Amino acid sequence: MDPPGVRRTGGRPPDDVLEALARVVDALQSAAYVSDEQGRIVEVNARAQQLLARPAALLVGQDAHDLLHRNQHGERMPRVQCVVRQAVHSGRAAQKAGEWLERGDGSLLRVDWTVAPCDLGDRPAALVLLHPHDAADPPERAGAPLSELERLALLAETTSRLTSTLDVEEALHRLVRLMVPRLADWAVIDLITEHDEVRRVTVAHMDNGVLTDREDLQGPMPPVPEESSMPLSRALRGAASALARPETYQGPPDSGIAVEQRRLFEATGMHSAVIAPIRSLREVLGALTLGRSAQPQPFTAADIALLEDITRRAGLALDNARLYQRQRTVAETMQRHLLPQLPRGLGLEMTARYLSAPDASDVGGDWYDAFTLADGAMALAIGDVVGHDLDAASGMAQLRNMLRAYAWSQQKPPSKIVKWLDQASVRIAEVSMATLVFARTTVTGDGQCKLTWTNAGHPPPLLITHDGVTRYLTDGHGLLLGVAPDQARTDATTVLPSGSTLLLYTDGLIESPGKSLDDGLRRLSRHAASLAHRPLESFTDQLLARTRPSDNDDDVALLAVRIPPGGSRAACSVA
Repeated sequence: MDPPGVRRTGGRPPDDVLEALARVVDALQSAAYVSDEQGRIVEVNARAQQLLARPAALLVGQDAHDLLHRNQHGERMPRVQCVVRQAVHSGRAAQKAGEWLERGDGSLLRVDWTVAPCDLGDRPAALVLLHPHDAADPPERAGAPLSELERLALLAETTSRLTSTLDVEEALHRLVRLMVPRLADWAVIDLITEHDEVRRVTVAHMDNGVLTDREDLQGPMPPVPEESSMPLSRALRGAASALARPETYQGPPDSGIAVEQRRLFEATGMHSAVIAPIRSLREVLGALTLGRSAQPQPFTAADIALLEDITRRAGLALDNARLYQRQRTVAETMQRHLLPQLPRGLGLEMTARYLSAPDASDVGGDWYDAFTLADGAMALAIGDVVGHDLDAASGMAQLRNMLRAYAWSQQKPPSKIVKWLDQASVRIAEVSMATLVFARTTVTGDGQCKLTWTNAGHPPPLLITHDGVTRYLTDGHGLLLGVAPDQARTDATTVLPSGSTLLLYTDGLIESPGKSLDDGLRRLSRHAASLAHRPLESFTDQLLARTRPSDNDDDVALLAVRIPPGGSRAACSVA
């Protein structure tokens, strides 16, 4: 077992070497890590994790130089300037003061390095000790005019960072980190909402090396006046970029926005600001204001051109992120409306969950259903139509409606209903292939709940007793829908013990790239057993959180049914 606070890569240096090294690193009183000859972090102690604001899981195995090493502007350093690599390859100790590292929260940390060569068995390595730089030595400030090469590099980095995320908040955070403190002490972002309202979403500055939000200066803003000649009002109308100073807003205010701007300058101490609209191809999205309070140089007209280049890129990235989030919201809303409300007034306790694929903006084909039948029994279904698009969602809705119609009108076993559904789906529904478990619960003469089901290529239902004994219901299994519609299907039957929980789910809950299906089934069974005593809502939420693989890229639908303690006729039929 690894010592507390230390993580190590597996399968590289010998285990005994790593274990000994881990003990040494953890015992050090300084923040420390060990990197191999390729610059990858092999060991890191708890003090280094705290100093760097990064957990070991995000450090071990990473290239230390690429991940951490920056200049005073937050820019990546050339690899030839990496003192750690130089020490590894030269075999000599080295020291360097006043270097900059990027912490996990995006802030810059100034440190002094001490690097000592060591070895990992038969290969060279380096032990790196980190000490915070003397706080009395103030960080270098940006603000000097950028060279043409630096401007091009900044624009390239802006494009790269902003277009690599489809999350609006993350894009805004990255935009601020690119500007502060490299170009300004303050960054202010005003966005125009979908209802044409203005909201000040960001007022940020560096405070002792940490990017800090002034939440008291953020929030809703007054409307944009049509005739105002003030810089922010013009920028929010998309009219022009401009320079601004405190004096700009000292006269009689022509609008509520001018009042807010005066308050901004007074609260931040900015002596110079530059303001530019953030535009997409179709509309004005907002405005970016950069301000200087500690940096003595005022902004100039040359800075306007640079900021406009930056906001043009920011506008395209924000527009893409907004469109993606709108599409995803519409898709998820549509999916929720396609899925049914669970029936009430029955003895069975039921709950369901649906989660869309993490990186998909489309609706999917996963679905669940529960409804009462003409004879008072309860029908349960879980299914998955192949695909993650509108066709899959449309096919899912058709299958669900056809299944309901067949099950209600035909008092037949589940296998007969599913066989008819399979035959009809080939000729009527726009479904290529799908999986399905269809079941009905009835009541025996002695009041026990009986489950009869058939399975069309779907993961088997899981039965969990109140005492945590689990069993997969693997009987009644047949081919998925759309493969052999005329093939006979079989039914299976079991008694559902009082207090037990029946779990129907789709494969997104258990499948993970690089792992077998059996691994996923075992993981689900273990977690379900450990949660058996929980109330059904808590059971379902915790099971979903613990079992769904972190690298899952599929939808998940889940239907949980609990038999009341002491089971009764009302538990399986209409009261």
